[in-house]
Amino acid sequence: MIDVSELDGAGGKRPTRALVLHPEIRGEQVSRSPDAALSEAMALAQALPGIELAGGQVVRLPRAHPGKLFGSGKLDELKSRIEGEEIELVLIDGPVSPVQQRNLERDWKVKLLDRTGLILEIFADRARTREGVLQVELAALSYQRTRLVRAWTHLERQRGGLGFVGGPGETQIEADRRAIDTQIVRLRKQLEKVARTRELHRAARRRVPYPVVALVGYTNAGKSTLFNRMTGARVMAKDMLFATLDPTMRAVQLPGGLQVILSDTVGFISDLPTQLVAAFRATLEEVLEADLIVHVRDIAHPETEAQATDVEAILGALGVAESTPRIEMWNKADLLPADDPRLTIAARRDGVFPGSALTGQGLNAVFAAVTRALDAERTTAELVLPYDEGRARAWLYSEGIVQDEAPEDAGIRLTVHWTAAQRRRFESLLSDPEAETDGPQSS
Repeated sequence: MIDVSELDGAGGKRPTRALVLHPEIRGEQVSRSPDAALSEAMALAQALPGIELAGGQVVRLPRAHPGKLFGSGKLDELKSRIEGEEIELVLIDGPVSPVQQRNLERDWKVKLLDRTGLILEIFADRARTREGVLQVELAALSYQRTRLVRAWTHLERQRGGLGFVGGPGETQIEADRRAIDTQIVRLRKQLEKVARTRELHRAARRRVPYPVVALVGYTNAGKSTLFNRMTGARVMAKDMLFATLDPTMRAVQLPGGLQVILSDTVGFISDLPTQLVAAFRATLEEVLEADLIVHVRDIAHPETEAQATDVEAILGALGVAESTPRIEMWNKADLLPADDPRLTIAARRDGVFPGSALTGQGLNAVFAAVTRALDAERTTAELVLPYDEGRARAWLYSEGIVQDEAPEDAGIRLTVHWTAAQRRRFESLLSDPEAETDGPQSS
């Protein structure tokens, strides 16, 4: 992680002046306009503490130069701006190779981060749980391992022999790579322990008689604001990318009386670094456990369709089954004019509900849709419970699904009217004698 602020004259930290560059390379297939991509990159930069954003620029290129990304003329033009505006940190919205990073930092005499490095910095600043911190460290080490070339160029004289084999500082690079590999192994072992604990929590939640509803969506779509309104919790909710990193779960009773466990998850983003997709898979496994997914969209955002496509792609990459019920909450609809065609589209689509998590507008329709989705088709069945299964009997009554009961020699015969999800939870309860039925577990 870099230090993005330095001491001012009074001994305090002064912000680091940063410039954001979005390379637009001719012929590349992209889903967003260059201006929209630059706006998102600048919002990412503002999410990093200690940054004073000096501005942003779309840089149009005929091709990516292998050594320095930019051509010589553009390099000189950008160098003049960097020196004139006293820029100390350049953030490039896209991939930058280790060689390109080394050369640009040397030519411009500034620190430089690409998109992956910037997102890693934000995650490192925001992670709060032990698992979140470990996952960020693992992702950062995996990223740094590929960029050792820029860290050890000053060791050129350590090269041995005639110099025909190996490269500058190879001995030190290899030693450092081994040290990183050792750290990675250590972190993975620690994460395995944390993952086992989380699996115990998930197993406990499976025994609880409440379905799980996962809020997913693009970063800054308003998931945490909706979560707070539904639960009364105080999860960090700001107009800022990646305001939420660590998953939060709470039990909540919907207006119709249905009890659910609500899960707030990390926001998705386009071109999410592969290191972070792998590192945060355990955290996002909460989505895999969900009985219902609520896709929260910022419908007022100019790139809302592209954002929705990114979210669906990541859900698919995580392995979320297409059969998992989903509804869309088109958030920030209060920012649209009354005659906006998107509101007409929402009215015509099943499973789409415009509203505002901030004002509460339209949320009753969302709650009703959640209830309908989870209150699925019911079937009638007869069960015979041994007399010593008092806990299971109490669970059935707590669900309000018992229609009749009568004592028999083998136990109590119960007639129940339930959903498939309730049947699965009941079977899970019977299979685990240690199951708790007094309320949901939160992690």
